[in-house]
Order: sequence, then C-alpha cells, then structure tokens
Amino acid sequence: MKRLLWLVFVLFIFEAHAQKPNWQNLDLQQDSVFGISTEKAYSTLLKHKQKKKKYKPVLVAVIDGGVDTAHEDLRSLIWNNPGEIAGNGVDDDQDGYTDDVHGWNFIGGPKGNIHQENLELTRLIRKGKFTPAMMEEYQKAARKDHNIVQNISGFERVLDGMTAKMKIDSPTLSDFQNYTPDNGGEQQVKNVMVKVLEDDPDFTDFKVNEIDGTRKHFQDDLNYHLNLNFDPRPIVGDDTTNVTERLYGNNDVMGPDALHGTHVAGIIGAERNNNIGIRGVADRVWIMSVRTVPDGDERDKDVANAIRYAADRGARVVNMSFGKAYSPHKKVVDDAVKYAMSKDVLLVHAAGNEGENLDHENNYPSRVYADSSGMAGAWIEVGASGWKDDSTLVASFSNYGKTTVDVFAPGVKIHSTIPGSKYIDESGTSMASPVVAGLAALIREYYPKLTAVQVKDIILKSVVKVDHPVFIKDDSGKKIAVPFSGICISGGIVNAYNALRLAAHYKGK
Repeated sequence: MKRLLWLVFVLFIFEAHAQKPNWQNLDLQQDSVFGISTEKAYSTLLKHKQKKKKYKPVLVAVIDGGVDTAHEDLRSLIWNNPGEIAGNGVDDDQDGYTDDVHGWNFIGGPKGNIHQENLELTRLIRKGKFTPAMMEEYQKAARKDHNIVQNISGFERVLDGMTAKMKIDSPTLSDFQNYTPDNGGEQQVKNVMVKVLEDDPDFTDFKVNEIDGTRKHFQDDLNYHLNLNFDPRPIVGDDTTNVTERLYGNNDVMGPDALHGTHVAGIIGAERNNNIGIRGVADRVWIMSVRTVPDGDERDKDVANAIRYAADRGARVVNMSFGKAYSPHKKVVDDAVKYAMSKDVLLVHAAGNEGENLDHENNYPSRVYADSSGMAGAWIEVGASGWKDDSTLVASFSNYGKTTVDVFAPGVKIHSTIPGSKYIDESGTSMASPVVAGLAALIREYYPKLTAVQVKDIILKSVVKVDHPVFIKDDSGKKIAVPFSGICISGGIVNAYNALRLAAHYKGK
C-alpha cells in the first residue's frame, strides 16, 4: 500500500493546480508564469514585420508516434509533398516511398502498423547481447511493474469497498471527508482521495484515467515492453539485420495511437489565428509527420531513416520527443545526424523523464558521435520546467545535466491538440522539446538566412537566467537544491522575445 500511495501522489501532483491553457507562451513579468514570452514577441517585435512581408513557412518534421492530419487546429498546417499525387498508389517522385503525401511511417508495412513494442533492453536480452548488469536491470523492472499493478489493484479493491459502504457510485470530496475508516488501509485511501478530489472533484475521471489508465500502463510494460516472447516487427516486413535498409514502411502517418505526436505538433505550430483550440509557438510552419516511435522503444534503424527522410525533404527543424537507455546501432543514427547537419537541419531532442543526471546516464539518441569524431553542432537537448519561478521550477521528472542538457522549457500541464479535434494537458520533456522546436521554427521563419547552428546559438544566449536554487534528484535519488547553472549549459529558460531581439542583430558564429 505504501508503494501505491507514492505512485498515486506522483500521478496527480503534476495534474493539480490547473494553469492557463496558453501559459507556456506567456511572460513571467506580465503574466506571473514562467513562459517563454511568445505572445509578447508577437505583440511587439513581430507586429510590424508580419504586415510588411510575407514570410515563407518553415518545414518542421515531427518524428513521433503519428500525427492526426485532420485535426481542426492542425490540418491547415500539414505538409503536402509536392512530388506526390495523393492516393494513386504510385511513387510519383520516384524516391522509394509510395504516396508519402504527408510524411512516412517507418513502423508500418503491408500487414498494418506497429503499436506496442519491446524496450531495447528486452530486444538485447532476447538476442543474447547483454551483461549481468543488464539482466539485473531487466528483472528489477519486471518486478517493479508487477508490484505496482498488484498494488493498484489492491488500492482499487479498498476504494470499491469504501464506496459500497457509502452506497454512492461517484462520491464527492465531502463524502470522503465524512467517511469513518474501518482500518488503516481505508484511512490511507481516504487521505489520498481527499487530496485528489480537492484538486479535481471528478471521481469518475480519477477512477478511469488515473487508476485504470495507470494500471494499463504498467500492465503493458509486462505484456509488451518487457515480454521476451513478444516481437511485432514482422508487421513491417523489413530485414531487421540490415540496419542501413531504407525502403520500407507505409504512408499511414497517423497510425493506431497518434495522441503523443499530435500533442507535440500542436505545441509547435497549432493555428494561432483561427479562434479555435490553442496557439502554437510558431505562426507559419508546415508539419511533416514521420512515424517512428511505438509504445515502447524506437529502433535505431527507424530513427536514422526518419532523420534522413526529413532532411531530404527540406525540413529545417526536427523535433524528437523520445529516448531510450540503449542504442546498439548508434553509428547508423550518428551517420544520419551528420547527414542532417550537412543539410543545415536543427535537431531538437527531449532530455527524458527519469529525473536523472544525463552527465552520468545515457539517453539516446544523443549528439555525441560514437566514433569519437565529435558531436552534432545543430542539436538542442531540452529539459522541462514548470510555471513557478521558485525552487520547484524544474519539473521533478525532468532529466538534467550541466554538460549535456542545453536549456529548459515549459513542460508541465501543457494544453495541446490530440486526435479527434480534442485537447488535453500533458506533462513531460516531450512537451518541452516542441516548445523549443517551435521557437527555432519561428526564428528561421523571420530570419531565414540564419544557419541551424546560429539559431541554436541564439536560443542558448537569449535564455532568461535563473538566479535561485532549484530542486532536483541527485544520483542517489535524494532531493537536493542546486544552482540552475549546475543543471544545464545555458543556465536558463528559453525565451522567444529575447531570442527574436537577438536574431535581429545577430553577428555570432
């Protein structure tokens, strides 16, 4: 029960205290939330520029789990391949990808689409390519997931027993406050439910989304991510031993679950002037969907191909809101990254949500080349921040690193698009990365002569410096207060207003 209570608190603590839907674009001084001052930039710096000249949209590739191209707030922004005729079953531009009208899907094939996948660790163990430490890590993860599933079920049994005694299907905060527990277990559940319903009075929502949804998440870990007997790759029909193979997949850029990718796309560039939905960071982008990331770990081969695909079709910014702990074919990804660098592409990558120090832990893909030939210059690694300018500014889940993470950006309770023309709040470095990708696209739109490396330099030099300590977890998992300059290279939060001011007079690299 103790373990479950911790889990439940983790689940709702970041869902509590709803913020303004557009808070990531607001200004710290004007709005009292630590956004990136996007609206301030539009109302001042860009107000007259927008009227004087028609700027060309910037193509942004979203390498993710899929994007809903029909979403009401995105459909006008979806990239259309000028070399393809939709639906004719012909590879009109003769690039090996038939009907790739809006992008490509590297985790689909003639037999459909991959949804669930293994972790890379699971794939390595199945192939016999593991160390004793890796096997211990795998077994520990399986035990943890099993225990969490059991504890969630136990929590729900106690909760169901309490509601049965109340004779109320959907009890309120006052119902739990007035309830007299029969034992210690009920007292613990009561304490949790009082806290939950104080923040969100919808009992049914908590039951369905938090309890059932969380149990499914960890059960999926056991059924798919950690299951040595599960291998969905035959669906794709490629040669998994050939990591340089490129011509495979299908043109279904949405796939079976496009929630994550659609949410990311909306943060980048959801239509700002249609009086519906939300406002993206950038006002003129094309969104290309490159489906590469399943529910599980992406494969190096697919990531490499996705980067190449985007670079070859003119993407100027690529968002990568994914990551994993092992990269058995890192060289093939590195080669694709080098190729993107040669095409002047800016790569933006989420730092990850393990609350770890990336100076000491791996998170792939990464900018450092495995062959010791250096690192990608046009790469931005992004951690997640919240809206309060205090010690809690860094999201507790966010990875960090004094030498590995470049900047932080809003990544807590970000309101954005999801399939079916709907909108929800999501938290993660997955949400922080597209904030930066959107900013990069905005800069490249209004200052198209700037190179990818220069745009990165501008973003890092224009951050709002944080001059107070923030809480993080150290390598032992202990909560400590540290200077913000000790957890990222720039020492601050990205800022659109500052970045555009700097871009206007930039004379850097």
